[in-house]
Amino acid sequence: MFRTPARYQLMDIWTSIHISLRVPLDTSEIPLEGRHRPVLKRLLPLALATFAVGTDSYVIAGLLPAIATDLQVSTPAAGQLVTVFALVMALSAPVMGALTSGLDRRSALLIALSIFVVGNAVTALGTSYGVVMIARVVTAAGAGMINSAASSTAGAIAPPERRGRALAFVLGGLTLATALGLPLGTLIGRTDWHITLWAVAGIGLAALLGIAAGLPKVTLPAATLGDRLRPLKQGRVLALLAVTTLVFLGAYTLYTYIGPALQDTTGGSESLLTVILLAWGIGVLAGNIIAGRLVDRHDPAQVLTGPLIIAAIALGLTSVATATLVSTLAWAAIWGAALGVVVVPQQHRLIALSPAAAPVLLGLNSSAIYVGIALGGGLGGLAQEWFAMVPAALGLPAAGVTTLALLYHLTTARHRAPAAPQPTPSTTEKAQA
Repeated sequence: MFRTPARYQLMDIWTSIHISLRVPLDTSEIPLEGRHRPVLKRLLPLALATFAVGTDSYVIAGLLPAIATDLQVSTPAAGQLVTVFALVMALSAPVMGALTSGLDRRSALLIALSIFVVGNAVTALGTSYGVVMIARVVTAAGAGMINSAASSTAGAIAPPERRGRALAFVLGGLTLATALGLPLGTLIGRTDWHITLWAVAGIGLAALLGIAAGLPKVTLPAATLGDRLRPLKQGRVLALLAVTTLVFLGAYTLYTYIGPALQDTTGGSESLLTVILLAWGIGVLAGNIIAGRLVDRHDPAQVLTGPLIIAAIALGLTSVATATLVSTLAWAAIWGAALGVVVVPQQHRLIALSPAAAPVLLGLNSSAIYVGIALGGGLGGLAQEWFAMVPAALGLPAAGVTTLALLYHLTTARHRAPAAPQPTPSTTEKAQA
């Protein structure tokens, strides 16, 4: 049976959202000629904003040993900076989104980026664990607003026939942050971790100035906190979000402490750690690209099964696979590719449940990812504190959680969601008109 490519499904999803809401987007602030000219210039600061958020979300893990030493705390305690950031980001995103839903998207993004930049600046200036922790909480509150606001703005300012590509471009900032932002941030901060936070603040400031200068005001239908959380009443939605959370919980049980875990392999060399993180990031990027193609041709639930098996095996073999630098690079790339596949099929499975609620469902999936990251950092820290487990051994509990995610995924896959409505020529023509 013919399946419509994912990029065109995404375009049609946005069309169906606007039709089903029966509320036209307020683009009166966009000059008529601006609606037809290339929108890349307007999308670039949005992609830069998501790149900054993605880098900030992951970069602390690569700097953990230096941060722990500088702040005079244990490595597990320093790891809680990742946990708290991810948890606050996950929980604050729907709340802050609801509070700012009455604002035009440009104003919401400027507020969010201002909080984000100030939070990172305070983190960079912080000299005590308490101050840095509070700064991470503030930063996370701003970061939680940015991704959803940037994606909804991209869908609004792009013409109907380019919405799919616009969304892919803006959200690609997150993927690029995984592949390049983390290793580059680690490399920059190898002499002083504060420099990396200043760099992230600078990227956020550049995105803020770009949005202030080049983005028109775009008003979207307001959504209350109740509207944003209503899908959680559906058991099917909760089941899929639980799979997402478990997958990232397993991954970040180890990844939060990847620096200490690979201490024997790298010999404490930040340069070697950067190379390994780059291999992992390139694997994630490759997995994300492969996932899009696979989902275009196969059932999303089936696409997810293989990568979860591979991830569980890779994590379980961490101690053996990281014996040499060459084997570690291969292990990092394979594990990264397996993890990189996860998000795309999960997004498609959620969208298939209710295309008209796609922005809300994707926002909840993003929150589920960060809940998993937070819980993973917490679990890894507790394993070291309570059970005296060395960081290099965290692959075993990580594999256990990933196996649990696989088994739960297989349970949810038995109850197939109805396929998302496929676009027809008449629908597409109307959208383009």
